[in-house]
Amino acid sequence: MVGRQTEILILDEPTRGSMWAPNMRIYTIIGKLAAAGKGVIVLSSEMPELLGISDRIYVMMMESSSAKCWQKDASQEKIMRAILRADTKPE
Repeated sequence: MVGRQTEILILDEPTRGSMWAPNMRIYTIIGKLAAAGKGVIVLSSEMPELLGISDRIYVMMMESSSAKCWQKDASQEKIMRAILRADTKPE
């Protein structure tokens, strides 16, 4: 249960290992929290999940942001390009 004073939640792979019906319940809860003004950060390796529930998507590699996509502009192709670009940056 989320406390009333909780302002930001960080969810790491919130649906990993669950089936479709529980995922939908989790997405509904995330949506209600965001609608109530809570900040929700979802860390996920599931691209359809990110595209479906996110307002913004950041691609992070090696502790730095390599790309930011607003939901309306996000696509699997753009995210994959950002991942590949970040993976080839010099150390």
